Amino acid sequence: MDRLRQRADFLAVANGARVNSAAFVVQSRRRDDLGPVRIGFTVTKKNGTATERNRIRRRLREVVKRLDVISMRPHHDYVLVGRRAALSRDFEAMLEDLRSALDRLDRQEIGRGPGKQRDKHLDSVARAKNPD
Repeated sequence: MDRLRQRADFLAVANGARVNSAAFVVQSRRRDDLGPVRIGFTVTKKNGTATERNRIRRRLREVVKRLDVISMRPHHDYVLVGRRAALSRDFEAMLEDLRSALDRLDRQEIGRGPGKQRDKHLDSVARAKNPD
């Protein structure tokens, strides 16, 4: 498991699927290469001072370390956006939240399928041309 470090990678993942949790938001995006799972962590300044943000980031990193890698889909990038609740939330609850969030992301991806976005766009264009 590798880390995301470049801003462009974080921005690309931000356009993907997302799931909210009490202590964090998980964003996910499938990559076209055969590389390993990559994970990034971010905490905005509105979540507190630098020491509090660093503590949130450390807690998120530890949750990911304790999670089994099988829960994450290969060839995907993930970003965990920390929230202030991560400071006080029980660690086991955060671990369960991450498992649940990854499961919900899997269900979103399966439901969407590879061609759904394009089909939706074509349907709206067809409706615009032939309003019935």
